[in-house]
Amino acid sequence: MTSATTALPSAGRRGDAALTVLTAWHAALCVLLIAGAFALLSGAPVPDLTTIALTIAPALLALGSAAAAVLILRRNHLGRTLSLVVNYILFVACSIGLAHVLGVFMGLDDLADSMARGFPFLMGALFIVGYFVAATELRDRPVPLARRNLGRVLMAIGAIGFLLTAGVVPALVSIPGKYASGGLLPLALTAGVAVLGYMLWSMWRGESARAMGAKNIHSERLNGWLFLSPNLLGFALFFAGPLLFSLYVSFTNWDSFNKRDWVGLDNYRRVFNLTVQPLATPDQPANEAIDVRVYDELFRVNLFGQGYLVGAEDKRFWISLRNTLVFGLLAVPLSVIPALLLATLLNSRLPGMRIYRTLYFIPSVAAVVGVALIWQWMYNSQVGWINYFITSAINFINGVFGTNIKDPQIRWLADSDYALLSVVIMSAWQWLGFNTVLFLAGLQTIPRELYEAATVDGANPRQQFFNVTLPMLAPTTLYVLITTTIQALQVFDQVFIVSNGMGGPGTSTLTMTLNLYQNGFQSFRQGYASALAWVLFIVIFVFTLFQFRRQRRASGAYDM
Repeated sequence: MTSATTALPSAGRRGDAALTVLTAWHAALCVLLIAGAFALLSGAPVPDLTTIALTIAPALLALGSAAAAVLILRRNHLGRTLSLVVNYILFVACSIGLAHVLGVFMGLDDLADSMARGFPFLMGALFIVGYFVAATELRDRPVPLARRNLGRVLMAIGAIGFLLTAGVVPALVSIPGKYASGGLLPLALTAGVAVLGYMLWSMWRGESARAMGAKNIHSERLNGWLFLSPNLLGFALFFAGPLLFSLYVSFTNWDSFNKRDWVGLDNYRRVFNLTVQPLATPDQPANEAIDVRVYDELFRVNLFGQGYLVGAEDKRFWISLRNTLVFGLLAVPLSVIPALLLATLLNSRLPGMRIYRTLYFIPSVAAVVGVALIWQWMYNSQVGWINYFITSAINFINGVFGTNIKDPQIRWLADSDYALLSVVIMSAWQWLGFNTVLFLAGLQTIPRELYEAATVDGANPRQQFFNVTLPMLAPTTLYVLITTTIQALQVFDQVFIVSNGMGGPGTSTLTMTLNLYQNGFQSFRQGYASALAWVLFIVIFVFTLFQFRRQRRASGAYDM
């Protein structure tokens, strides 16, 4: 009877030694990361959720490192993947930390300020002269070696001149001083970058890959994740991280400066806290019906002969919600339906159509601030163009038909009855061009054969529009509706500029995002503002889900 043993794949003597080193490295790294996690927890007198969240990251990396050590011993390819992921994340973290300690980010900011000084060298000697001397060749006559070398010399002179004049060389010279004055931290981070870089290279190279059973599909998958990693890391750091942090802050009373205290759902309770009290008489004072120390009167309503007073703890939230919904109900149709009709016109084959398409798209790329300032002037009740045209039209009608129509002299932005409508018109005008381009792209994907078949069947243009164009544009319409609705529910720039950040006159242009801004950055109630942000997110999510369901139902109807 003989005992059978399974030999592990060999990477050669050097490869086996490298895998042994990697195993030991991951075992040691696991211990270091666990120690770091405990140090974070023990460093905080009362660990809050932020500390706990920061502790989870090294704990997860320690777990991955331990698993990598075990799987490398077994020559399991998953161990290679874990090793590359753990080392790559720590390598990026150490590199960013080292760049911060050495002041690289501040140096880039300074470089942006001083770049103009080196611009003549960069554009004069480096690119324009050097590049053309070295690279320009005539037909069938390659660039001579001497001219190519001359061009390279000129490009080198330009690069050196740029580095000297833009202040890059003094910045590089100052780096040793940062090491001398920074203590052990720069040295530790530099060592971390070097060691982690070596471990990455050691596991990535071919000998280690073959010993770990790597196949082509594994290499292709790792290359794909490597190319995606900058975007994934950016998403985690600048989107998912702040998103989760805002969710946590919404359960606190943080004011941006002092310690965050956990208040649970109190912010959300305050947002939705309403009271409804019956009224003895329609004009009964609010302080006799509700506790005005907590609630403000929101509105009164009469149901079946009984008057009721509705009060809210945060009256401005409900007003901003109403204004936002009204804004969306007006702005979305005004920017979508005309865009569809306009795209249908621009899809025709008339001379100069490309110029018209460009003209209609210009408002979409214009700066919101500039657009809002121009519309502010146009809305001026005394010298604005809009009131001028209204007055001229009324005078014309009165003169021709003998009527006595009174000029309203609308105070567009100063009258609370017209202020929100003014912002709606301005926003719809600005969004119209972008929606038109989207519809135009959708129209150009509809096969002409469908229109030809409809014409043969006797369909007139109106029937073709409703029975061919609209069904075929359904995916584009869904996209336009969703993006425009989200844009409308998040409207901020326009109302902030035309109302000077106040949401006035009164509260007529106070939207949810403006109310959120006022709470977070004017009243410094970051916890409450975060709760408002999540309520707004839920509102947008509900509208988006509703539109998706309607689209799915409509698609099912077309398929039947």
